[in-house]
Amino acid sequence: MTDTYDLLAPESRVWIYQINRELTESEVQEMDARLEQFAQQWTSHNQDLSAMAKVWHKRFVVLMVDESKAGASGCSIDSSVRFLQKLETQFGIHLFDRTTFLYLTADGKISAASMDEFKEAFAAGEISENTLVFDNLVNTKKAFEQHWQKPLSKSWHRRFV
Repeated sequence: MTDTYDLLAPESRVWIYQINRELTESEVQEMDARLEQFAQQWTSHNQDLSAMAKVWHKRFVVLMVDESKAGASGCSIDSSVRFLQKLETQFGIHLFDRTTFLYLTADGKISAASMDEFKEAFAAGEISENTLVFDNLVNTKKAFEQHWQKPLSKSWHRRFV
């Protein structure tokens, strides 16, 4: 069963997968439809999960589960990974690369950089302590809302510059 984002509890569990390229509008619509269908059918030990899944900013797939109703088990998490791997093939994207950082440029666009490129951009002054980075390690809806985007100075990304 799928609840809308607003109905999920602040403690809902979150998984964020960044996409290696910006999706087109039509790809976002198609992927969102597939994600919604997955979320509606997602179960854990034969119990429906209260979940949502959607594309954010054309660059991230976000899954959320309100575990106050039914918790995500290892098997259900594995099924989500298998589903995401199918999306990778269908859309020609990568969702599991953790070596690239996404951040907001001065003009508000999302940019990507490898760890080395990120370090070089910082040294060149293209990225500063105030640059907003995406912290895909947040693990609750509340943390997602409050800390997903944060200044580099307050993020784990800081140790790579």
